[in-house]
Amino acid sequence: MPWNLEGTYFESCNCHVPCPCIASMALPADLEHCTVLLAFNIASGDVDGVDVGGTGAALVVDAPQHMNEGGWKVGLYLSDSASDEQSDALTKVFSGQLGGPPAALAPLLGEFLGVERAPMEFHEDGRAHSLKIGDSVDVELEDLVSWGAEDGRPVQYTNVFHPTGSTLTMSEAKSVKVDGFGIAYEGRGGASNPNFAWSG
Repeated sequence: MPWNLEGTYFESCNCHVPCPCIASMALPADLEHCTVLLAFNIASGDVDGVDVGGTGAALVVDAPQHMNEGGWKVGLYLSDSASDEQSDALTKVFSGQLGGPPAALAPLLGEFLGVERAPMEFHEDGRAHSLKIGDSVDVELEDLVSWGAEDGRPVQYTNVFHPTGSTLTMSEAKSVKVDGFGIAYEGRGGASNPNFAWSG
């Protein structure tokens, strides 16, 4: 059965700004591993007839320095406000079982670390993005505006291969601490997409 999700997206990783992995997963991360949080604030969506709008999901990833080599370790957080039915539907989507963009990343997955439901607090205001997940995740990002740019428009990556779209806005960490599924790091770089849309 067809499914769809729409909402906003942002991520924070341990690379410096700009993150080389967003430009191309064939480029080496700044450190020995790429650790990243991928956050999805789902405004609307339907999965197998289940309305999943108003929920949230986040993937915590530990990948090798060259992300395209695969072997990623991935854990999935879901909002504890989601019903059992919504959680089951979202788990199928983000694990790639239902096709679409998540399935395109399936060959890179080495170990799935499980699913955890926890309180999720998203806040997005213009260039600012934040997410708090229980005591495990506290992320604050701000989209980066180039020095001297009088129009105030943030810097963007274009023509990139990324599951949420080919154009992303460059972000920098204001305060990022992640410690979940055995993956812990402090973020520096990041990116956002105000209009991610998935279907399968």
